[in-house]
Amino acid sequence: MAVLRIFSYLPNPRVWKATIAARLLGVEVEVVGDRPNALPGWLWDFDARPLEEAEKTPDSPHARASKRGFDVARLYKTDAFLAAHPFGTVPAAFDPEGATGVFESNSILRAVARAANGLYGDGPYEAARIDSFLDAGLIFAREAQAYLLALVPRKASRELSDRMSEAYAFYLDGIDNSAKLGGEGLAGPFSIADIAFICDFAQFRREQRMADRLADCGLEPIYRPGDHPHAHAHFDRLRRLPAFAADLGGYVLETQSEERKNA
Repeated sequence: MAVLRIFSYLPNPRVWKATIAARLLGVEVEVVGDRPNALPGWLWDFDARPLEEAEKTPDSPHARASKRGFDVARLYKTDAFLAAHPFGTVPAAFDPEGATGVFESNSILRAVARAANGLYGDGPYEAARIDSFLDAGLIFAREAQAYLLALVPRKASRELSDRMSEAYAFYLDGIDNSAKLGGEGLAGPFSIADIAFICDFAQFRREQRMADRLADCGLEPIYRPGDHPHAHAHFDRLRRLPAFAADLGGYVLETQSEERKNA
């Protein structure tokens, strides 16, 4: 039985945090979803499914105003989904019975580690140190999401770019400082802190596919392969491992191909 069921748009590096952890820990995570532009045609629920055309009506009991991330007027979410996920976002995880919702990718990652009792340190202080890395990545990940979403329609501003650049430098400075200590993982032993970093950084590297969008916005790339060598080496070492490559392999190769093309 799966320890979690996750509903999300796919592919999604934030979901890969949970699937990589599950693979390493020998547990199952069930993932249900569709490409981003198809997800508005789904019923958002523990038993998520594509809707029939006749169900996609403004007077549906599940119709909700779309507020963030989807360029449509409405989405379809059950009352049970919103009770479990009060912020109404994806990725949305559920316990096996669908009674308890877990939201935000780092919390979903923690849930997998707790269910399998692994990759979360030995004792409360090691766990707290791992949490410190997960929390430090939140600002970076949040700014990256806003920045990349604005780049897609060519609406990224200089202010948004400056905020992203500041968050990038702060986060990568810390990761680089930790990685150069030579431990197996950022927090000492390998842990979910490393999984979160790899997936969040892979997500940000989508910027390398957006050279034309950056130019149209009058912006320069923030990602710089030559900076933070220890952080980049840690990323490259881990993303080649089978448990990571199963999700990240093609995604990272695509960004690297784009990087070489724009060099």
